[in-house]
Amino acid sequence: MPKISLYNTTGKAVGEMELSDAIFGVKPNPALVHEAVIAQRANKRRSVAHTKTKGEVSGGGKKPWKQKGTGRARQGSTRNPQWIGGGVAFGPRSERNFSVKFNKKAKRAALFMVLSDKVANKQLLAIESIPTEAPKTKTVAEMIKKLPVGRTTLIVSPASNPMLMRMVRNLPNVKLVTANSVSIEDVLGYRSVAFLKDAVGAFEKLYA
Repeated sequence: MPKISLYNTTGKAVGEMELSDAIFGVKPNPALVHEAVIAQRANKRRSVAHTKTKGEVSGGGKKPWKQKGTGRARQGSTRNPQWIGGGVAFGPRSERNFSVKFNKKAKRAALFMVLSDKVANKQLLAIESIPTEAPKTKTVAEMIKKLPVGRTTLIVSPASNPMLMRMVRNLPNVKLVTANSVSIEDVLGYRSVAFLKDAVGAFEKLYA
């Protein structure tokens, strides 16, 4: 059964926590993790670029010249794509959908794999608590300096905590998420993951 170190706010190790082997002791599959990351990024993607077709461009109701007798090519509207100011043929459209389907069980398995990898590389730890009586960013910043974490740290809380969010939001290399919103992209994007003590049980209960 995997174990992680438990630290207090002064950065001192005060014990160990046992983790669920089914969640934090999973053998990694790089291909599945890669597929999960690609799917998550694709599902977040939103199309911004949007061009108008000839039917959406204003004007062009009158035929430029008569059909025959001018020696020029037939034209029905000055809003056809070949005209300046006309619509765009085959241009980007905002209703384009980039989302892809990804199996829910596979998504969970990939998340467990990256968390297990953090545990195996001693990049995942637990913190007893973070006092929020005086919500100051300095409190968290000083605590992070004392903990054996990397340059960037993902903090996982058991539930939404507005006070803690205020303390963390201005730290450039620290991000706070709740146990039910941990994503594979966040875990991979941060060097270290720090679970609050109660968040470990909440996370395991969520995926039990």
